Amino acid sequence: MNSMEEVARQLLKSDDYLILGHVIPDGDCIGSLLGLYWGLTDSGKQVAMVLADSAPDRYDYLSGWEMIKKPSELEVIPANIIFLDCADRERVGEEILAKIDGHTCVYNIDHHLQSELYGDYNYVDPGAAATGEIIFALLQAMQVPIRAEIADCLYAALLMDTGGFLNSNTTSGTMRIAASLLELGADVDQARIRLFESKSRREVLLLGLALKYIEFSGDGRIAWMSLPYEEVKAIEALDFHPEGIINYTRMIAGVEVGLLFRETEPGIIKIGFRSKGAIDVAAIAAVYGGGGHRQASGARQEGTLEEIKKKVINTVEDVMA
Repeated sequence: MNSMEEVARQLLKSDDYLILGHVIPDGDCIGSLLGLYWGLTDSGKQVAMVLADSAPDRYDYLSGWEMIKKPSELEVIPANIIFLDCADRERVGEEILAKIDGHTCVYNIDHHLQSELYGDYNYVDPGAAATGEIIFALLQAMQVPIRAEIADCLYAALLMDTGGFLNSNTTSGTMRIAASLLELGADVDQARIRLFESKSRREVLLLGLALKYIEFSGDGRIAWMSLPYEEVKAIEALDFHPEGIINYTRMIAGVEVGLLFRETEPGIIKIGFRSKGAIDVAAIAAVYGGGGHRQASGARQEGTLEEIKKKVINTVEDVMA
C-alpha cells in the first residue's frame, strides 16, 4: 500500500494515462473517472478514459461524459494505466484487459476491500464511502484546483454511492467533502434533477417488471425481485442497468435483506444484495464469488434463474436464522 502523497507525486511525474472503470459503471465509477480525468488534464497530462459498458445517459450533464471511449475505440495504449473503483483487474472487462496486457505501470485506486493489491501503486481505503472521496483527497495532494466541473463529478460519485447520503457508509468526513464540493461549485439542483428526477421510460418499465415479480420470505424479513431475460428483452432494456431498482426491496417495512436477480443473458444471473440492518451482505455475496459493502453488494452466477434464486435465498435464510 502506498501513501496518498506517494501516489500523487508519481502521477505528476508521467504524462500519459489511461483511466479504466468497471463493467456496468455506477455513479461513483463515472464521477471518479471524470473527476480524475479533469484533474490530470488540468495538470497538462494526456489522458484517455475507457469503459466496457456505456455510461448511462443520466450522467451526461457531467463535463467530459462524451469523451469516455469504448475498448474498440482505443488505438494507442498509454504507458500508465489507472484502475478506478475496481476490486480486481477483471472488473474492467475481458476486451480491455486483452488490450493492456504487458503494460507495466498500473495504479489501483479503490474503496472496496481487496484480496490482493494488484497495482504497482496502490491506494485502497475501505473506510471511504466512495472512490470519489479518494479522488477528492488525491487532487488536493496533487495541488490541482478543483473547479466547478470537477466538483460536479465528485459530488455525483459521493451522492450515488451513499444512496443520497443515507447509507451507513456515510461518515462525517463524507459530509465535509460534500460541503466542500458545494462550496467549489457543484450544482446540487442539477444533480438531484438528473440523477433522481429524470428517469427514462425504459427504467420505469424495468421497475414495473421487477415489482411484478417481487416475492417475500415467510417471515417477511427477505424480499427479492426477478428480471427474466426474455421479458427484459421484450421491453428493449437488455443493455440498461439502472442503479436504484433493488432499493425498492429495502423500502418495505420489516424487510432486512433485499435481493435482485437479473438474468443478463440466458444462464447468467447477476445478483444484487442490500441490507438495512445488521446483516453483512458482502459476506453473503462472497460465498458466490462476489463482494462489495456491508449493506450493498453483488455477485454473478451461472445457472437457471429459479435454481440460483433458490440457492441464494436459502443461504440468506441460513445467515439470518
